[in-house]
Amino acid sequence: MSLILAADIGGTNIRAAIITPQGKITEAVRTQISLDNRNISENDLIIQLVSFFNEIIQKNTDIEAIGIGFPGFFLGNSGFLISSPNLPKLNNVELASRLSSNLNMPVSIQNDALCAAMGEQRYGAGQGKQNLLHLTLGTGIGGGLILNDVPYTGENGMAMEFGHLRIAHDDDARSCGCGGFGCVESYASATAITKRYFENTQIRIDAKEIYEKACHGDLIAKDIIESSGHYLGTALAEAIKLLDVHSITISGGLTGAWELLYPNLIQSLNANLIPPLQGKISVLKSTLNDNAGLLGAAALVS
Repeated sequence: MSLILAADIGGTNIRAAIITPQGKITEAVRTQISLDNRNISENDLIIQLVSFFNEIIQKNTDIEAIGIGFPGFFLGNSGFLISSPNLPKLNNVELASRLSSNLNMPVSIQNDALCAAMGEQRYGAGQGKQNLLHLTLGTGIGGGLILNDVPYTGENGMAMEFGHLRIAHDDDARSCGCGGFGCVESYASATAITKRYFENTQIRIDAKEIYEKACHGDLIAKDIIESSGHYLGTALAEAIKLLDVHSITISGGLTGAWELLYPNLIQSLNANLIPPLQGKISVLKSTLNDNAGLLGAAALVS
């Protein structure tokens, strides 16, 4: 049976899975990677990825193709990486072509959040929706858009960079890894939540631990997570006013804090929408147990 090796590449780890053409995950793998290093070069990236994929391919001879979700801007479906907001040294990289040559196997690559949108629409909470806006909440914040059943990339692969919508415009607006200020990613991502909690407490713990503290009565932790939901709702309202898409799905590690995020997200969303849209937007947590990106990466191939 021909199998697909799918990978969802984040800032600090790679999640990979062997998937059947029907979307069944038969084996999952996770490993750490240092893509949070802003100085990583093209060659270093290729070496790390080839080493990781080769190890899996050698143990699974039925793998016939690789699909990858990667944090960057891609030119259409070419696999050509134009740039990556948090990896400034990666520009104009023939990423799919170089990996394919080194691995002697077809490789398809697309923006990680767009892959997650594709996975959610085909297999998850967005199943059956012709129009879907999908958010990924993790180290950063990504966005993917399906319009009329077609994944939308924009002219230069930069459509739906949701994390870089501006929600703050004052002099104290937070700086963002993209070089701008006031982006929702700098307020509501896991990285931002960790940073904001440290600023208030001088305690450095991850977003999951902050959520656990919030559930046990830590008011600072609770306020930070609830306000993150508020920021997300504000940014979503701006996107919806532009797109008039009524179905939203959300995946990623921060959905573990859904009980605190969601009520504030919905409240802020409706408060910032124009009246005809208020109460008409469906916002759903992913049903794919954080596998939306993997399944979407597999869909690139199948």
